[in-house]
Amino acid sequence: MPRTLFYTHHHTIPLPPGHKFPIDKYRLLYELLNAEKRFLLEPAPLADQATVELVHDREYVSAFMRGALDAAATRRIGFPWSEQLVARTMASVGGTLAATREALAAGWGGNLAGGTHHAFRGYGSGFCVFNDIAVAIRWLSTTHEFAGNPRPVGRAAVIDLDVHQGDGTAHIFQDDPDVLTISLHCKNNFPLQKQRSKIDVELEAGTGDEEYLDALEKVLPRIVEFAPGIVFYQAGVDALKSDTLGRLSLTREGLKERDRRVIETVRKLGAPLVITMGGGYSSPIARTAEAHANTFRMAEKILSRSPAPCLAGQGEGRDSQGRTS
Repeated sequence: MPRTLFYTHHHTIPLPPGHKFPIDKYRLLYELLNAEKRFLLEPAPLADQATVELVHDREYVSAFMRGALDAAATRRIGFPWSEQLVARTMASVGGTLAATREALAAGWGGNLAGGTHHAFRGYGSGFCVFNDIAVAIRWLSTTHEFAGNPRPVGRAAVIDLDVHQGDGTAHIFQDDPDVLTISLHCKNNFPLQKQRSKIDVELEAGTGDEEYLDALEKVLPRIVEFAPGIVFYQAGVDALKSDTLGRLSLTREGLKERDRRVIETVRKLGAPLVITMGGGYSSPIARTAEAHANTFRMAEKILSRSPAPCLAGQGEGRDSQGRTS
C-alpha cells in the first residue's frame, strides 16, 4: 500500500518581494510527487499548543500564537508574523507528528515540510519557529498512544544532514542521554555560534561528493551502536553545489547516494524512520524540489522491500556515545 506523506503548502505565507525563503519549493515538491502517484498525499494536521509546549517555553509559544513577539524576536525568525504563518507553523509540526505515527505503524513516514532545527526552547531562528523533530521526540516520551506497541520506542536518533548545523536540536537535547544528535554541516556557515551535538562533523566550504560521503560513512555506525528505537532524518538538500546559501559542492547524484546510505542503514537497523525536509535554496528552485523528491523516492524504493535482519540489539541500553550501559 502506498505510503502517506503529509504536506503544508496549502498554508501560504505572505512574504515581501525579494524575500529569500523559497516558499514555492513546497508546492513544487507536492506537484512532482502527486504526478507520480506513488504516494498518498494528505494535508498535515495542526499540532496543538500543549504538544508544542512539551519542548518550547509557554510564554514564547503564547506570544507567537498571539502575534505578540517583539521586533527583535520576529527578525530572528526571519518571517513577518501573520495568522497564515501560525497555521503553517502548526501544520509543519503536525506533519512531523503524523509522519511519526505513520512510521511506528508502517515502518517509515514523511513530512513534506519540517526539519525546523534552528528553533530553541524560548525563541525561533533562521526561518524556524518551533522545532518539529524535538516536539515529536518529546511527544513520544509522554504519550500513551503507543502503550500497546510490542516494540517500545525508547531512544531516538536524529541525523541532521542540512548544510547548516542543527543548533536548536543540539541544544534542546544536549543533556539527554536518550537522544543521539548528529549533524554534518558546513563549518563556516550559519549559525555563526554553533552548539554541541552529540556528534558534530564540520566540513570545509567546497566539500564535494567523495569527501562528504566518506565523512558520512564514519558516522553511520554510531547510529547502529546507539540502537535507537526510532530515527529522525532531517534531509536538507542545501549541500548541493547549486545552492545559494550552502557553500558545499555536492552533485545531485552525490545527494542521492547520501540518502541511500542513510536509509539503508536505518533499514538494516530495523528502526522506524521519520523523514522531514530542511533547507534548500538552489537557483532555479526546481533543482531543490527535485532533490527533496529524490529523498522520498529513495525511501520508497528501499523501505518497500522486506525488512533486513536487525543489526542492533534492541534490548541493550547504550549511552549517547554508543557504549553498552
